[in-house]
Amino acid sequence: MRSTTGAHYIALDHVRALAAFLVFTWHFTHSVNGFPVPYEYVPALFPFAILDEGHTGVALFMTLSGYLFAKLLDGKSIRFSAFLWNRVLRLVPLLLLVIALVALIKLRAGSELLPYLKAVAKGPIFPTLPNGGWSITIEFHFYLILPIFLWMIRTSRFLPFSIMIVAIILRLLIYLQSGEIQSLAYWTIVGRIDQFALGMMMFQFRHHLAHRHLIALLVIVGFLLFYWYFDREGGFFHNPGYPSTSLLWVVFPTIEGLAYALAIAWYETSFTPSRSGISKFIGHIGEYSYSIYLFHFFIVFYAAGYIHGVVMDISNFYLASLWSLITFFVMIPIGYLSFRFIESPFLKLRKPYIIPAAKN
Repeated sequence: MRSTTGAHYIALDHVRALAAFLVFTWHFTHSVNGFPVPYEYVPALFPFAILDEGHTGVALFMTLSGYLFAKLLDGKSIRFSAFLWNRVLRLVPLLLLVIALVALIKLRAGSELLPYLKAVAKGPIFPTLPNGGWSITIEFHFYLILPIFLWMIRTSRFLPFSIMIVAIILRLLIYLQSGEIQSLAYWTIVGRIDQFALGMMMFQFRHHLAHRHLIALLVIVGFLLFYWYFDREGGFFHNPGYPSTSLLWVVFPTIEGLAYALAIAWYETSFTPSRSGISKFIGHIGEYSYSIYLFHFFIVFYAAGYIHGVVMDISNFYLASLWSLITFFVMIPIGYLSFRFIESPFLKLRKPYIIPAAKN
């Protein structure tokens, strides 16, 4: 999406597209109860473990947000109220529509609406919004503390690192007190703050990663092996249960954020993606990724069930992943229509939030 600054970065749209596909495949292959592919399954080919644990796409989104806002606001002063207004216009209209659609579906199914409305009312603070809206809550919590991050970066490129250290210590203390930290590490900014911080900090060092293909390859392969290990140990739901009592979740968001931040910085500084052909097509998927993310909940579970029950058995993970890719393409025109007719009209109401530098 072109911002009020006029900036548009197709390489980052590619990253958004990947993040959306990871989340989509996670839901397609496992649904809500490990169907059609059981949660216990572990791919023999280790790179595919990241698809088997596709919830990590949310971490990629969060890290990208930190990187993008560091890029957009690098060395600039902002009108914070105008910035928040623009973020509301970008995120809230579609989110409100999805909230209303979920309410209508519940009414049609004869479900009680009051518990749902109570959950929505708590949504601005707690991870209770429907259709992945909990991650939008975390994004907004990040926006509220963004001025602190900007001040830190202006003071020292390393200062956001201190937030990450404090967050790790906090998670460790909570873990020692309660015996688990997965709930907060995954569903709230208590865990996700590392990913925002690492994304912003890595932008400051991005030039050190330009064309460092060997370093990037080692990081990516190492991260994929880590996810294979995580998947073998039980993954999101069976390590050993949910919520997990594993100490790994104290640093899990940090590992994700560090790997993704390095990969994003390397990709963006090492390549100049074409604005035509396949690159342009993937970029459009990234543009529509917010719509795809919120709307895919209405489709993905039914699509997997229909294909498995009517078309063919897709309990094989690799076959299910292939069908996930095919079904993902169905979401693209839906994402376009949503972006064009629901999101875009509100973007015309945005205000410039960059304060022009004073002239000497």
